Amino acid sequence: MAGITDLPFRSLVARFGAGLVVSEMVASQELLARRPGTREKAELGLGVEGAAVQLAGREAAPMAEAARMIAGQGARIIDINMGCPAKKVTNGASGSALMKTPDHALRLIEAVVNAVDVPVTLKTRLGWDEEMLNAPMIARRAEAAGIRMITIHGRTRCQFYKGRANWRAIARVKSAVKIPVIANGDITSAGAARTALEQSGADGVMIGRGAQGRPWLLAKVAHALFGRPAPHVPQGNAFAEMVLAHYDDMLRFYGDALGARVARKHLGWYMDTCATPPDLRRAVLTAPSPQEARRLIPEAMLSVKQEAAA
Repeated sequence: MAGITDLPFRSLVARFGAGLVVSEMVASQELLARRPGTREKAELGLGVEGAAVQLAGREAAPMAEAARMIAGQGARIIDINMGCPAKKVTNGASGSALMKTPDHALRLIEAVVNAVDVPVTLKTRLGWDEEMLNAPMIARRAEAAGIRMITIHGRTRCQFYKGRANWRAIARVKSAVKIPVIANGDITSAGAARTALEQSGADGVMIGRGAQGRPWLLAKVAHALFGRPAPHVPQGNAFAEMVLAHYDDMLRFYGDALGARVARKHLGWYMDTCATPPDLRRAVLTAPSPQEARRLIPEAMLSVKQEAAA
């Protein structure tokens, strides 16, 4: 979800009532190379309750140093990324590539856990490929090293996002550890979440792509499965006002020029939940200025499809 779960989007999702939100993946060495300051704190949402900062890296020492830095700045939870399948990440021996070198991965995990007092969690996949389904073994060793929770995406790295997530395979991880296990992958509704929990035996679910254009989805699933308060899903003018507020938050966060570009993907996802005419959709996504986009957004967002809000 890099480039998607920035602070404006996480803040919006959290306002609907999500139990936990996680920052974009942050490379430890890149983080250390930048001067710590207000911008970094704003990007990561340090100090925000119910929020985790996700770190990625390939070497133990920089990961530990980065963890100490962000914990010192107020991070409440640190999540280690061992699940990203992107080639630019795995080619650098980070993300899910660490599943190919479990001993090295555990040295990295131990370094981060020993560096901070805040809880450290782990996000990973079932394995590198079908010949290396080693998530249960890694989970056992990670638990022994002090990991407090583990999230499993129900695919291998080599599957990327193809096919369907195998929630039943997550059950092998659940049976291997005593810490909470969270199921991830293809969870796009309360029904899917319920099935994922039944098949995996997991303690909860993590939602990623399913929340695109539907920032209330996490809260709706929590209500349906765990009895949490039901979110008010905006309709009509309220939906258009929510989209405008999100758009303005992105402009303030990134600046007008960059913010307008970053916002386009979110506007597209919002319009996926609407009956926006093709010509109007095109006009919104190619608006020459933020002012023109703001003028068009209310009309483009008024016809919300009932199934998207359900």
